[in-house]
Amino acid sequence: MGSTATIGVQAMMLKDSFAEIGPFETLRKVSAIGYNAVEISQIPMTPENVAELERSRTELGMDVAALSVALEKPEGRPGDSLRDDFDKIVDDAARLGSSLLRIGMLPFPAMKSLDAVIDFAREANGYAERLQEHGLSLYYHNHHIEFAKFDGKYMLDIIAENSPAMGLEIDVHWVQRGGLDPVRTLQKYAGRTAMVHLKDYRIGSMPEAAFGMLGSGDFAGFMQAFKDVVQFAEVGEGNLDFPSIIPAAQAAGAKYLLAEQDDLYGRTVWDALQTSHDNLVAMGHGDLF
Repeated sequence: MGSTATIGVQAMMLKDSFAEIGPFETLRKVSAIGYNAVEISQIPMTPENVAELERSRTELGMDVAALSVALEKPEGRPGDSLRDDFDKIVDDAARLGSSLLRIGMLPFPAMKSLDAVIDFAREANGYAERLQEHGLSLYYHNHHIEFAKFDGKYMLDIIAENSPAMGLEIDVHWVQRGGLDPVRTLQKYAGRTAMVHLKDYRIGSMPEAAFGMLGSGDFAGFMQAFKDVVQFAEVGEGNLDFPSIIPAAQAAGAKYLLAEQDDLYGRTVWDALQTSHDNLVAMGHGDLF
């Protein structure tokens, strides 16, 4: 075993709750389910929010596992950028006891060409080196787009090679959607991966309405439903081999395993997080919470 990891929550799922009842009350509910670590994402890092996150550490014992950053201000999403908010990011991380920072995705224009990918990776590496001077580590989180190839090489490997000071946050759902095996991918990036996103991959059932479309001749509508059967799922509710993935993540040196689900298909976030929690406990990982 490479490490004892802590299972937490990726807070992108909680952004509506953060906006509605604030970080402290949101994290109190997360804590009540049994999660004691959170990766902050997609919330404005206002003085009020940062103060509530700090309070959740002292009063709930919530571990602020990591903070999200971007190279540049993302379109239509809250969050701090390394270009504009470097000192603030360093201060927030110190205040919240977080030594891990993560970039959720490369800027969309950086996907355009090999040169654009390399430029992104080199700029990110410069920030990673500067952050190291403050005791902070920077990581890159994959989707499926990073398994596109430029000159026969995965975009993710191009990023990794051109940013030696930056680690990786492996999202097992997106690895699978990218056509690779999560366990082998974790093995490949062992020693470089501090965080892993636990997100299941489910093939859903065809909705009843789709057959109505088929009957009425709306073939395009039917085919859209057919395409949409690929779903995000609560951990243990899809087809990924989590009994193999979790030991592989630990052997790779992961410090945090973060439950995440991009779409809940009508369920509440609390029900989804409860299901993931209960399934992980049933798999024998109750000691990791």
